[in-house]
Amino acid sequence: MGNTLTITGAHQKLKNGDITSEQLVQSCIDRIESVDNQLNAVVHKNFDQALARAKEIDAAGKFDHPLTGIPYLAKDVYCEQGVPTTACSNILRDKDYIPAFDSTTTKRLHSVGAISIGKTNTDEFTQGASTETSCYGVTKNPWDTTHVAGGSSGGSAAAVAADECLFALGTDTGGSIRQPAAFCGITGIRPTYGRTSRYGVMSMASSLDTIGPLCKSVEDMAIVLEAISGKDILDATTGESDVPHYTESLTGSIKGMKIGLPQEYFADGLDEEVHQSLKDSVEVLKSLGAEIIDVSLPHTEYATPCYYVICPSEVSSNMARYDGIRFGHHASSPDDLVDYYHTVRTEGFGDEVKRRIMIGTYALSAGYYDAYYRQALKIRTLIKQDFDEVYKTVDAVLSPVTPTAAFSIGAHEGDPVAMYLEDIFLDPQVMAGIPALSVPCGFTKAGLPLGLQIMGRQWEEATILNIAYAYEQATAWNEAKPSL
Repeated sequence: MGNTLTITGAHQKLKNGDITSEQLVQSCIDRIESVDNQLNAVVHKNFDQALARAKEIDAAGKFDHPLTGIPYLAKDVYCEQGVPTTACSNILRDKDYIPAFDSTTTKRLHSVGAISIGKTNTDEFTQGASTETSCYGVTKNPWDTTHVAGGSSGGSAAAVAADECLFALGTDTGGSIRQPAAFCGITGIRPTYGRTSRYGVMSMASSLDTIGPLCKSVEDMAIVLEAISGKDILDATTGESDVPHYTESLTGSIKGMKIGLPQEYFADGLDEEVHQSLKDSVEVLKSLGAEIIDVSLPHTEYATPCYYVICPSEVSSNMARYDGIRFGHHASSPDDLVDYYHTVRTEGFGDEVKRRIMIGTYALSAGYYDAYYRQALKIRTLIKQDFDEVYKTVDAVLSPVTPTAAFSIGAHEGDPVAMYLEDIFLDPQVMAGIPALSVPCGFTKAGLPLGLQIMGRQWEEATILNIAYAYEQATAWNEAKPSL
């Protein structure tokens, strides 16, 4: 079936005439219709337009770009002209919001012939670590449907792992690409902040949000990342750095590279199976010629508290636009304007969004700004300086993605702090603005996937992609498939 192919495998078959783009798209549609009732990964379907586009591409017969004719899914925060985009929130779902424009990322993908077939489930406005805050309900893990697929890009990760598409788009603010990628046994990358454009992607925390792909292999990830990266005049936060040819950097040779192992990531709470998989991965990298060096990132313990001051503060600002007048749910028969706002937001937002708005508004309020928000910004600088210092002696840094494998659905219900602590290994990179990726590195005894996190210097995605590629070539974890 075409849906089980990687991008590179499908591209070769398309060029050879062994398969058509229409057949490839149809195979993904058939897979979604067959298994998504078990997963709840896809929340909007764009099948008719996708098939029509595939027929156009087949008629042209030109498959010069690796993504031409390749079907993908986008997280339900990417605006696509004419396609419902709700951020999995009732505040937009009730209005059937349909964008009149494309995000820069989807426009870039469309320009090379990639075909969008629908939208994937996410935590409401990407606020969560399990997709349990989605107004459409939780996405389930393809490896064990009693467990979460992760979040907030859980729908994208589950869809890729279940072969519902050849790749998917996600967003990573506090680990929302890397964590679900690890939970579902696929690859995912958070690029350097500013490497990819956020234009047309609904914001959660503007100084932290990044967008990136979730894929079946490192080579696929390099292909997609190269296609979507680069300066965008519509997003002033995008950098001026030239976009490397990421696929050309995948030499598989890491002999002589120095890779740091930060001791702060081996704190209490790290599951023994996760720890063992990391030690096994270290031995693989050593066998490939890499030198493993113990390093220190002393401010690691402050990253998550810092994140949960800065992120809610920016959430408070970004969510202000959803007031029922400019955007969002409509309230009928309010007593006055204040009651209108109150009703719109009470009915439209879920508990986690409300919680973050309240925390952020408090942290930014007069009398508390200096005590919380300003202090968090100072700590953020210290965390970045930790990484800057470490990268003077190593080429990359290694760690687990999460302290445990995917947790059971409902495991953290009523305990938001426990949910926040799921991000403990994922927030330092966010504070520093550096690239980081997750690559499959094993399974628990219960059969749940585990992920290896590789972090690099700013703008050096090519380095960590090559390390991940070398590791992937020396193992077979990414070839495993869930039974559905």
